[in-house]
Amino acid sequence: MTSRSLSRIIPSIPVSDGAGVKLRRSLGQSQGLRLDPFLMLDEFASDNPDDYIAGFPPHPHRGFETVTYMLAGEFEHRDHLGNTGHLRGGGAQWMTAGRGIIHSEMPLQEQGRLHGFQFWINLPASEKMKPASYRDIEPEDIPERKIAGGRVRVIAGAFDTGDGAALPGPIQGLSTAPLFLDLRLEAGARVSQQLPAGHNAFLYPYAGSLSVISGDGAQPLPTRQAGVLSDGERVELEAGPDGCGVLLLSARPLGEPVVQYGPFVMNTREEIEQALDDYRAGTLA
Repeated sequence: MTSRSLSRIIPSIPVSDGAGVKLRRSLGQSQGLRLDPFLMLDEFASDNPDDYIAGFPPHPHRGFETVTYMLAGEFEHRDHLGNTGHLRGGGAQWMTAGRGIIHSEMPLQEQGRLHGFQFWINLPASEKMKPASYRDIEPEDIPERKIAGGRVRVIAGAFDTGDGAALPGPIQGLSTAPLFLDLRLEAGARVSQQLPAGHNAFLYPYAGSLSVISGDGAQPLPTRQAGVLSDGERVELEAGPDGCGVLLLSARPLGEPVVQYGPFVMNTREEIEQALDDYRAGTLA
């Protein structure tokens, strides 16, 4: 079974989005720093309410999926479909923009720590104009299991338990077959996870550091840097001296043209222009 190695590291950089929320962006800093079908990864982490209090007022999306995962703090989601979601520490939301959705994400706190992530996953051309949908995933609905040297939480796909079984997450059956794990490992702990050959994958350590173990040796990956993995059938990780918290994500690449204009991601410029026209005319969704 071929082990994956680190093929590229994308350091996160400070950016501001929404109404002035301070973030760190790794994937998606530029068009060349994507990993099909992943378009973007943002981390927001602050104890200063000035960094997040303005939130993300109503804004549109078309053509992809947004996933928000919280470690600490609370957000409220509202959209034009009438959905309201209370996103709290340990929970997630999975939103399929499809042909169009207008939503807001606003903090439900005026002080304290806010820490979470949002990433965008592209939709295939055949699904870009399907009806929008939204799913709240409560913290208690995310499977969590103790493993040797740590714990794992499974949001999408399934964790390989190593005994011929698998621990599935609440998100299943999507065309890109995403895997989304949150691993918390003690110092020096090792974990191995099978990944489908041909699926693109990356790591994002949000606390501590780790190394990717392969035939290339131990390749270090520091905190808050996205580590893009080579192809292979599994990935083996070893936590650094302070342990680590790391996101592991993989998905089936689409291999389709990507044309992005802000919150719209389509396959052609003409489709982007149509999205803008629809938004201006109030017919986006």
